[in-house]
Amino acid sequence: MAVDEWATRATSFGAIAEDYDRYRPGPPIAAAEWVLPRQCDAVVDIGAGTGALTRLLVQLARRVTAVEPDPRMAAVLAARVPEAVVLNGRAEQLPLPDGGFDALVGSSMWHWVDEPRAATEAARVLRPGGVFGLLWTGPDRTEGWLADLMAAAVGPAVPAEEEARRRQRRHAVHLPDDAPFGEPETHVVRWSIPVTPDDLVGLAGTYSRFIVLPEAERAELRERVVEIVRGHPAIAGREQLELPMGCRCWRAVRLS
Repeated sequence: MAVDEWATRATSFGAIAEDYDRYRPGPPIAAAEWVLPRQCDAVVDIGAGTGALTRLLVQLARRVTAVEPDPRMAAVLAARVPEAVVLNGRAEQLPLPDGGFDALVGSSMWHWVDEPRAATEAARVLRPGGVFGLLWTGPDRTEGWLADLMAAAVGPAVPAEEEARRRQRRHAVHLPDDAPFGEPETHVVRWSIPVTPDDLVGLAGTYSRFIVLPEAERAELRERVVEIVRGHPAIAGREQLELPMGCRCWRAVRLS
């Protein structure tokens, strides 16, 4: 992806902040519980978006700080999760003190950051023994009907092996060699959520490739998605169906 395209897509979500919050499923509570340390008093959510993960963190920790660079996303977050402190900032330059947190976590955001700088910041704000955790949540595209829908929304279908390689690259974490973290652990949580056909159309519109299109092309693509939802044998005529979901979890402990 070219640098200009990457920057445009990375900052596109604020334009649909309300729809993003409504249609994009967040991680399950089981993923948040796995990624946090057993004793977690203070946690920071980086690249917090509209607060899908923040909603869970306020149930699990006494003090939650959410850091989000886009004021449009942050406004929705602040309204939805008043228990959290919401700050403007980026993962690469956190407006936080040294060693002040038991955990630093991010959900579906790490692929948008400058990894070495963000990892350095994670190490700076964590206490020794604190946990750096990352989550990636999304529909399980191995389902045939869902693969058809997602291909229409985010790009043409590719061979299964190539799709697996793309997703592996997207979920990879490359810490600097001198980053003060222990050996990472990984975990996968799978579940499903009830959705309506209209929810599926709304979900398709929350992906960056869709958002950045010119208005006419976006409207044309949305009609294509509507046609798929209305006509696909697995969906047509149903008022509700189960959307299979997966959450890939990664964590590493801050060394002394």
